[in-house]
This record gives sequence, C-alpha cells and structure tokens, in this order.
Amino acid sequence: MSDNRKNGGFTFVEMVVAIVIAGIIAAMVAVFVTKPVEGYVDTAARADLADAADTALKRMTRDLRLALPNSVRVDATGHYIELLLTSAGGRYLAAEDNPSSGHILDFSNPADTTFDVIGLDLPSAGESVVVYNLGSGLPPADAYCSGSACNNRASVAGVSGSTVTLSSNPFALESPSLPSPGHRFMTVSTPVTYGCSNGNLTRYWNYAISPAQPVPPSGGSSALLATGVANCVFSYSSMANIRSGLVGLGLTLLNPDNAHAGSVTLFEQVHVDNTP
Repeated sequence: MSDNRKNGGFTFVEMVVAIVIAGIIAAMVAVFVTKPVEGYVDTAARADLADAADTALKRMTRDLRLALPNSVRVDATGHYIELLLTSAGGRYLAAEDNPSSGHILDFSNPADTTFDVIGLDLPSAGESVVVYNLGSGLPPADAYCSGSACNNRASVAGVSGSTVTLSSNPFALESPSLPSPGHRFMTVSTPVTYGCSNGNLTRYWNYAISPAQPVPPSGGSSALLATGVANCVFSYSSMANIRSGLVGLGLTLLNPDNAHAGSVTLFEQVHVDNTP
C-alpha cells in the first residue's frame, strides 16, 4: 500500500511555525518602518503649518502696504491690529496751482463740495477722501476721529470725469486749516482688522470707522484666515520723523490633531509709509 502522506501538504504545526516566523519578520520590519513614516507625517504636518502661517502673514503684509499713512494701530494686548485700507490716491487741484478753470479743493468754503483730480487715480462713490492724516489723537488730522473736531475725512457722493463730489466739505471746517503740502489725497475703502481669538486668526472689514479701536469689530464682514493659532503678537512703532513705521507680526500655529508635529512660529517685519 502506497504512503499518501508525502503529498498531503503542510501540517498544522508547520503552518503555525510559518505564521509565527512571518509575524516576527513583520514586527521587525514595523520597528524599522514606523519611525521613518511617523517622521514623514510629522514633517508634512509642520510644512502645512508653515505654509498656513506664511500665507496668513503675506495676506496681512499686503494690506499693511496699502494702509493709509499713520492709520496703523495695535491694541494693548497685541492681539489685534487695525488699519485704514486705501484703494487709490492722487493730487487734488489746489488754489496754489492758480488754475484758469476747474474745481479746486477749497479749504475755506464749506459749501464747495467738488474738486478736480489731477491724475488717473479716482475714488469711487461710497469711499472716503482723506487729506494729510497725521494719526490717532491728532485732530483734526485724525482719520479715525469723528465729529466737529475731526475734519480730514470726507465721504464721496459721486465722480464725474475727473471731478469728485463730496457729501460735505469738512476740510473747510478745520481749525487751523491743514491742506496737504503736496496737495495729495488718499482714498480709503474700508477699515481692516486682524485679530487672534479662540485659536483663530480672523480678518474683519466693512465695519464702521471708530475713534476707539474695536476688539473685535462688530458688524461688517469677516473671514477666517488661520486656525490652530497658539499665539500671535502684533506690534507697531512709528519712527521719529513720522515718515515711516515698522510693524511686527508674530504668529505661532500648531496642529491639534498631531501633537508630534509640534508648533511653527513665523515672524515678519513690515515697513509702512507714513508720509501724509
């Protein structure tokens, strides 16, 4: 009688031994593979954090470079920074130009609400024209201020050709009169605030301009700029000659879903033009 056991395949014991050996090999491989994989995942997470922080700082830098001169201000906590965003700027026709025709920006007649723009940068209806802004706490040359003591910001009612019509002429109410030495004006489209709260960095705009810095602003529009904010520090210093200023932007982001990724801190300094 023939022995069929020679062709019977693996025994149970052989199968168990094979499984154990395979498990040992898999465990050894896992020891060598796990750390590199975790390192790659952590590195990718840190890269994402750095990219998010860099994108947020670049967005803030773009707005700061368009800020109305002497309009940047930071709250006492250093978590909120505000500015008045400009959309245009140019030169107004002045009495010193001795024009034979056209509308000058009259700093003596409150009833005269029209002036001609010399150049191509025209404001739009609903925006504001600001002349010779010197900064917060310096009325009448404070664009944040409101009321009879503050007269360097006027709302645009309409534009026809190169002629701008204002809702009123507050410049003629300034005492003393403060026209721009270079006959320059800036057009403000909206105030903008960047604020850190509850782990988020948020941009606010289209809210009402206020003498006191709102933290955070109410009304208007807002958009989330970054999440996972562990810390943010904003600072602003004006140079002695008031012709320039330096803004410091510090932002620390972390990934709450990956503690091993750690945190990423970026710091940026932005020079702003404060020539009124």
